[in-house]
Amino acid sequence: MLFMNEYEIDSAVIRFATDSSTPNLGTAALALQRLARWADSNSDGWHSWPKPCRAAKRLQEVLQAADRFDPQDCTAAELRSALTPVKSFLTRQGASLDLISQ
Repeated sequence: MLFMNEYEIDSAVIRFATDSSTPNLGTAALALQRLARWADSNSDGWHSWPKPCRAAKRLQEVLQAADRFDPQDCTAAELRSALTPVKSFLTRQGASLDLISQ
C-alpha cells in the first residue's frame, strides 16, 4: 500500500463523494481529505507528518481497493473500522472528531 498524496485524495473525493452508489467510500474520501487538510494546517503538512498518514492507513487501503471501473461500496462496518484509528489519533492530538464527520 502506498500512502495517498493530496492529489490522489482529491481525486477519490471527486470519484466517490459525487457517486450516490458509493456513500461509504464517499464518506471515507471526505474524512481523509479533511484529515489531510487538518494536518496541513497543524504541521509541516500531510506529506511530512507521518502520524496522521499512519492513522489513516486502513482508510487509504479501503479507497485504493475500490475497483477503478466498477467500484463496490465498502460496508458501514469497514468504514467504522477504518475510521477508528483516525479518531484515536485526533483524540490524542486534542482535535475535534467533528473534523472528519462534517
